[in-house]
Amino acid sequence: MGTIAVHEFITLDGVFEDPKWTFEYGFDPRMGETLAAITGASRAILLGRTTFEMFAPAWSTRTVADDPGAPFFNDTPKYVVGSQEPAVRWANSTRLGPYDPGTIGKLRDETEGTIYISGSGTLVRALLRDGLVDDLHLFVYPVALGSGKRFWAEGVDPTKLVLKEQQAYDNGVLHLGYGPARP
Repeated sequence: MGTIAVHEFITLDGVFEDPKWTFEYGFDPRMGETLAAITGASRAILLGRTTFEMFAPAWSTRTVADDPGAPFFNDTPKYVVGSQEPAVRWANSTRLGPYDPGTIGKLRDETEGTIYISGSGTLVRALLRDGLVDDLHLFVYPVALGSGKRFWAEGVDPTKLVLKEQQAYDNGVLHLGYGPARP
């Protein structure tokens, strides 16, 4: 049985949309080590359709010379959740159809290792609600944007988590690793 690990770049006020705002802070090498540990344990990628359509053109043509993460994103089996067919193609991708917790649970049960998710806010909120997220890795940037799509949108069910790990990086970013607060 596998696990589901989510990775998000997020602001102090919860914005995670279009993280171009992260560029100003640079990329601390220790952040790369943390992300490499998450992806290194991963045997599959799960994305919502919108994030898939953003990731595919950004990653599908990258090589290891462009970015050391390219082989992970291009070679790893990818699963897409969405009621519509993605508008783009990407190698090693399978569409799962609309969100169904049973389908995701079965995928997790059949995967040896971790299923990695990035972005995909609607999908991740549903997975959290349904108790299917094992690890939530928030990389919190020291900025409040005041506007933008928030990870926890208004009206989302309360989500209780337990802190499993934390790291502070020299660029001011905090990594907060959470797991579900099981009753």
